[in-house]
Amino acid sequence: MRGWTDPATGAAISHPDLMDRLSSRSVLLLGERHDSAALHRWQLHVAAGLAARRPVVMGFEMFPARLDPVLAEWVAGDLPEAEFLERAEWAKVWGFPPEIYLPLFRFCREFGVAMHGLNCRRGLVSEVGKLGWEAIPEADREGLTPARAASPEYRRYLFDITGGVRPNRESQSPEAPTFDRFVRAQQVWDRAFACAIARALDRPEPPLMIGIIGRGHLEWGLGTPWQLEDLGLKDWAVLLPDAEGLEGPYGDRPLAEAVFDLPPDLDPPAARTPAA
Repeated sequence: MRGWTDPATGAAISHPDLMDRLSSRSVLLLGERHDSAALHRWQLHVAAGLAARRPVVMGFEMFPARLDPVLAEWVAGDLPEAEFLERAEWAKVWGFPPEIYLPLFRFCREFGVAMHGLNCRRGLVSEVGKLGWEAIPEADREGLTPARAASPEYRRYLFDITGGVRPNRESQSPEAPTFDRFVRAQQVWDRAFACAIARALDRPEPPLMIGIIGRGHLEWGLGTPWQLEDLGLKDWAVLLPDAEGLEGPYGDRPLAEAVFDLPPDLDPPAARTPAA
């Protein structure tokens, strides 16, 4: 049966009821696999449904926060698509086929929905992973604050999704000190997304922020949601297009607020690209 389910109970949730419930939240995070056009259409449908209920803005992992002026020009209608993608450094920063994301970007322009970049420079991710936050000068942190320490559940989740125990792996457990570098790097992204969301909502009568983010940063509330809570944004929700992947649970949180039963075969062959 197509539609929404509560992953904690398996109970069906009606689409109107879920949209009404989510329209009162501060932050809604829509998880994704980056290479699926069908999944981005699902995100667009959810965003459009919520935009009909209250003002929204959208944040995108695909763009670094420093490119917000370019995103504003796009939404204002001042840039043709080719120039927008070039000035947004799409091929350099992201690289997935732009055609599978453009419906989302066109929606923002056509309905005047402000777009925000959520990402940071990749160099910061590798530097913190290797050296830790303390070694990074304040001026080089792009306005980010140090990440809230990863929970044991998040370390276990990250260890499992990166292959778990295997004979040739240096880290043989989530608690291994050799796994710290990967965890720190992952958390730079988590914190960058959370900080950018918090900045976008730091205004009187803030809109609903809809974040378009890879699902590995969102599942079980362990990545970006964990960092949002540290920044005082506790009224968040995560939606996922399916319940694929690990069984869990990872701690006492649900996988997501709701999961949609998105058919796996909606992407034509030409739209499929290697997974991230």
